[in-house]
Amino acid sequence: MSATVYALIGFTAWALCLLIFMEVVRTYLVVTGRIPANGFSPDNAGLSPFMQRLARAHANCIEGLPIFGSLMALAIMTSRVSITDPLAYWFLAARIAQSVVHLTSTSATAVKVRFSAFAVQMAIGAYWAAALLVS
Repeated sequence: MSATVYALIGFTAWALCLLIFMEVVRTYLVVTGRIPANGFSPDNAGLSPFMQRLARAHANCIEGLPIFGSLMALAIMTSRVSITDPLAYWFLAARIAQSVVHLTSTSATAVKVRFSAFAVQMAIGAYWAAALLVS
C-alpha cells in the first residue's frame, strides 16, 4: 500500500481513537452516576476543560476528514498517489500533532503550535488540490 493509503487510514483511525477515548470517559461518568446518560452536549460543556478540548480535537478531525480525506481518496482512486505520497506522512504527523497539542494545553504558545500544525495541513492540502487538478 502507498503512503497515502496509510495516511488516510491513520487519519481515520486517529479520529476514531479520539472518539473512543471520549466515549470511554463518558461511559465511566454515566456508570459511576456522575452524569446522566442524557446529560452530555456535543462540545462536552459542563465537563472538565480536558473533555471539552477532547470534543473539539475530535470535531477538528471530523471537519478536516472530508476535505483532506477526499484529496487522498481521489489520488488513490485515480492512481495518482505519486502526488500525495511524498507529503502523506507529514500531513498525518501534523494532524496528530495538532490534536495532541489541543489536548495538552491552551497556552498562547500551544495555540500557536497548534495553528502551525493546522497551517501545514492546509498548505499540503492546497498543494495536493492544485497538483491533482493540473496532472
